[in-house]
Amino acid sequence: MNKVFGSLFLIPTPLGEETDFDKNFPAYNSEIINSIDLFIAEDAKSARRFLKHAGFKKSFDEITILLLNEHTNELETLHYLDTAFNGRNIGLLSDAGCPGIADPGASVVKLAHEKNIRVVPLVGPSSILLALISSGMNGQNFAFNGYLERDFHLLTKQLKELEKRALHQNQTQIFIETPYRNSKMLEAITRTCGNETRLCIACDITLPTEFIKTKSIAGWRKNLPDIQKRPAVFILGK
Repeated sequence: MNKVFGSLFLIPTPLGEETDFDKNFPAYNSEIINSIDLFIAEDAKSARRFLKHAGFKKSFDEITILLLNEHTNELETLHYLDTAFNGRNIGLLSDAGCPGIADPGASVVKLAHEKNIRVVPLVGPSSILLALISSGMNGQNFAFNGYLERDFHLLTKQLKELEKRALHQNQTQIFIETPYRNSKMLEAITRTCGNETRLCIACDITLPTEFIKTKSIAGWRKNLPDIQKRPAVFILGK
């Protein structure tokens, strides 16, 4: 008789504290979450807060939360999925959005494939895709570049290269920044890129304060929005 392994469920989380949970997460997700008692997350406190909003019925004393962040010992993570071989399902959470995108979750998903453990992605919000489809830019050829360089000189050079790809290859360029550095990023973009290049700023996606707008760089220079300390996605295109 073949042994049944557990699965690794990739569980999206809200993009902000004020997200309307019922509008952004299917009821099926809550069913899956309530069937799991082992979670992998970047931060235990954030994970418990999310589970509470998701209608988690078990006591937190009955579950295990394994941490996966910049402080995690890589050797420890090699055993994070071991209980799946005993038929136990495991949930992978991101701090915001979908696991594996701009967070360390990809390493666990890679491990699941190597160990032949089934990977199951659940439906939920992705700020990157929601921004892209709202931008009016090319959705058939695009690249997500994550966080860009912090040094202004290197950032300027990188932005010029991204703009070149956007204009010459019609490849939409998507990137993000730490919220408290958004103003500096916006300044760098508007100082570096050409007048006709289009920029989409997608901020506070799915929240009551959501702001999504695409303009030319020349248009943005006339009136820069205040997006400091607000989660944002930047998109360059033609």
